[in-house]
Amino acid sequence: MLEINGLCTGYRPQVDVLHDVAMTVEDGGFVAILGANGAGKTTLARSISGVLKPRSGSISLHGSTLPSDPEKVSRLGISHVPEARGVFGGLSIRENLHLGAYSLRDRHILSEREERVYAMFPILKDRRQQQAGTLSGGQQQMLAVGRGLMSDPKILIVDEPSLGLAPNLVEGVMETLEALNENGVTIILIEQNAIALEFARWCYVLRGGRVVAHDTAAALANNDVLRDSYL
Repeated sequence: MLEINGLCTGYRPQVDVLHDVAMTVEDGGFVAILGANGAGKTTLARSISGVLKPRSGSISLHGSTLPSDPEKVSRLGISHVPEARGVFGGLSIRENLHLGAYSLRDRHILSEREERVYAMFPILKDRRQQQAGTLSGGQQQMLAVGRGLMSDPKILIVDEPSLGLAPNLVEGVMETLEALNENGVTIILIEQNAIALEFARWCYVLRGGRVVAHDTAAALANNDVLRDSYL
């Protein structure tokens, strides 16, 4: 479904963060991208979602090169839930959700998608007029995922959902992503928390902007040397 070949890119001229990255995400897959801080995980997510332009290499969806344009990438069915959630604190929960489907003009479909998110996160419906900035960290993460779902994506990229959350909340977020995957959404999970290996089926490990390992999540979870070195 998604194929990356020889990807090199970065933020400053002549300084790459990612080096010759290659990976494949199958339709309906649940792939974890693991690594420590500074490994290049967020840079990879931004490259896929069109925020950052590749300097060399390619990112393709169903064989067609993805544009370096977030709006066009979103219309192709890829949604990005950014690191640190990125909710609009001064807007209500409902307004945040509607921003996730800003290009949608059919109000009936918009309402259906909103109700689908509320069914998944009932607490958001109870507080839908509440300002997002007043929510707890776990509730903001629910909102961020819900907003990402408003575009009805085929691929959902979720960057560091465990950041700043208590362990019981992290597991709840992971279970939500697992349920979405079981309902046909392809998941790309960016994490440094090894709990991702309990839910993903395939995993890539980044270090210094390079893929240093890739295997089934089960195999990597049982690899003591790899876990101790990179996670």
